[in-house]
Amino acid sequence: MSDLPSARQVALDLLGAVLRRKRPLDDAIEDSSYMGELSVRDRAFARLLVATVLRRLGQIDALIAGCLNAPLAARAATVHDILRLGISQLLFLRTPPHAAVATSVDLAHIRGFLSHKGLVNAVLRRISVEGAERVEKHDPGRVNTPDWLWHSWRDTYGDDVAHAIGVAHLKEAPLDLTLRSNGKSDGWREPLQGQLLPTGTLRRSSGGSVVALPGYAEGGWWIQDAAAAVPARMFGEVAGLEIIDMCAAPGGKTAQLADAGAQVTAIDRSARRLDRLISNLRRLELPARAIAADALSWRPEHPADGVLLDAPCTATGAIRRHPDVLHLKQPEDVTRLAAVQENLLRAAVEMLKPGGTLVYCTCSLEPQEGPRRIASLLQSGAGVERKPLVAEEVGVPGEWVTEEGDLRTLPCHFREYDGVDGFYGARLVKRG
Repeated sequence: MSDLPSARQVALDLLGAVLRRKRPLDDAIEDSSYMGELSVRDRAFARLLVATVLRRLGQIDALIAGCLNAPLAARAATVHDILRLGISQLLFLRTPPHAAVATSVDLAHIRGFLSHKGLVNAVLRRISVEGAERVEKHDPGRVNTPDWLWHSWRDTYGDDVAHAIGVAHLKEAPLDLTLRSNGKSDGWREPLQGQLLPTGTLRRSSGGSVVALPGYAEGGWWIQDAAAAVPARMFGEVAGLEIIDMCAAPGGKTAQLADAGAQVTAIDRSARRLDRLISNLRRLELPARAIAADALSWRPEHPADGVLLDAPCTATGAIRRHPDVLHLKQPEDVTRLAAVQENLLRAAVEMLKPGGTLVYCTCSLEPQEGPRRIASLLQSGAGVERKPLVAEEVGVPGEWVTEEGDLRTLPCHFREYDGVDGFYGARLVKRG
């Protein structure tokens, strides 16, 4: 057997990193010394395997429990993960049964679980016969959503919408691209085989190497979900204005503002993440001043015309792209991050000149990280007032704007185009 790891071996390590060591999947991939040894195709397969398990974990674990007389011992947690990967292949990735079973038994052997090889073989063979019928009886939108998130979404949006959100998370998100506005990007739609959405985003199916796509080297576009592209447009005309992007990395909104002619100062506390932002801006040939600093304590030399605060959040609106969020975040994270957001909002107001515009946004579906933060700020006497958004001014469907005039997208919106990330955004003006 080759000394080089297989895609399934790497996937097994990544799954353990997420579910037991509570590492974000993207971080686990970046930290994996073996991921880089795989071919491009195998890297994509390894990530797809893990992402599929994370999306379907409720269903998969129910199937496993139905095949066992007693739960696996804690020391056999890796065997549980091997079964999870095998079932994801059998039922959701359409891997031929003989391949899914044989490679899973091999994984048990390689990892030293010799006494569990028979169990792995028996469970997966049974699932290969009975699994499809069992899955038909599941309500996947509910079964794969942790209870605390389900109750939060049901209480906030109602049963039907909560269910639609859960269903939207079962699919891999497409690749969304924001095009440069300099006229050089007009011709990228056909080479990229993409669809131009009504909001202006170019969408194509995910997969393959991003850096190999047409227009990447030329700086014709950058990756940014269609919903994430809206908050920067909430400023209106920004040419010549000084805008502070408070938590700027990875830099999609910085790029938007710079592309529209703003003089952008990009702040991020992580120098590593800021380096990526700088690198991307260089590829795009867009100017911005980048500063590694904590936005809670950093202040500009003089107040700015505008401040964009894309605040740290639980990212429950981006589960389509980051299914690990389902298993990493807990209710206490919402409470903790809401306090951070509160403090960042106060700092943002201090950076803004009278008459200036503050745009606050998060990729969270939780009301504590969105409308409740704005309500709290407005009630605190911070000297700002809401400037309601009109759907037509930023080119979005009317259902994306709340009665209060805030942005609120849900993963089940834009179903005819395969959905969008969940985003909240509010526009405020500092009193003079």
